[in-house]
Amino acid sequence: MKAVILAAGKSTRTYPLTLSMPKPLLKISNKALIEHNLEQLMDLVDEAMIVIGYRGEMIQKYLGHRFGNIELKYVEQKKQLGTGHALLQAESYIKGGRFLVMMGDDVYFRGDIRKCLKYDLAVMVKRVQNYQDFGIFTQKGDRILELQEKPKNYISDLANTACYVFDNKIFGCLRKIKKSSRGELELTDGFNLLAKSEDIFSVEAKVWLPVSYPWNLLEADQIIRDRDIKAGRNTVIKGEVTDSSVGKNCVIEGFVKNSIIGDNVIIHKDSVIEDSIIGNNVEFRGTVETAPKVEIKVKGRVMKVENFGAAIGDSCRLKDVLLESGTLVWPKVVKKGKDLKGIVRK
Repeated sequence: MKAVILAAGKSTRTYPLTLSMPKPLLKISNKALIEHNLEQLMDLVDEAMIVIGYRGEMIQKYLGHRFGNIELKYVEQKKQLGTGHALLQAESYIKGGRFLVMMGDDVYFRGDIRKCLKYDLAVMVKRVQNYQDFGIFTQKGDRILELQEKPKNYISDLANTACYVFDNKIFGCLRKIKKSSRGELELTDGFNLLAKSEDIFSVEAKVWLPVSYPWNLLEADQIIRDRDIKAGRNTVIKGEVTDSSVGKNCVIEGFVKNSIIGDNVIIHKDSVIEDSIIGNNVEFRGTVETAPKVEIKVKGRVMKVENFGAAIGDSCRLKDVLLESGTLVWPKVVKKGKDLKGIVRK
């Protein structure tokens, strides 16, 4: 069995974290998102083709050409022309037969994937409350009728997790569809065309963790982490750390709670960090405020987020600072003795 993992996109909604790395390499419980998914594929697939694009060389370097018993191959999507176009890049690799398709930056689980593989054609779905934020399926019995992107009115609560079982017919459908209003070939449009002529079965996931925004990493980390503190090698914890993941080669002297700390990070004494994501190679002395509810503007949309402090990009040096709840700090920012809020780009 072969898998195609789509990992080419440039995720702007997860800025500042993805300004310096591709989203599939963001970590929960000290493992990259794509690494977690490959673990779930062990003994289910023999080969995986990873479609790379934005900073794809970082994914290749991180994973290499084998993950356990899975052979890894790579193909580049040179232009960001949509998920349908990304899948077309893997067509010559498939060479007939059924195959699995999944995103490299959401979190899936083995049991749900295994259930999908029982069908010739299938899609993994998950019941959600905020149907307006997802692609939503209508179905008859357990057969899919149609997928609608972010419907304004309720049609069902079955969200598209973007984990599919396809055969070669999907490629013909992708070549027939027109570009969307964004100028892209959408995999969802190809799916709808395929569903008109073929029976595609829905498989309801027990757990699916979509990662669309930085704070989704905290939610996923809470579920995946199997202990109160997950600390990487050569990390020294002198302060109080609870309910957090801490990367390798870190020195933590302050207070850290419900946070994700990257590699090579120094958190100085008397610092307070809660409900936050700290990138790699960061030095921090100060306080991150957290709030039960905060409004954050992302790509023109105001998001209402619960229990969030801040997201700090890679290679920042922040000393004697106070970060207001909801602050996003771009990579390589250097600040001393400042109160920071909103988006801090330089």
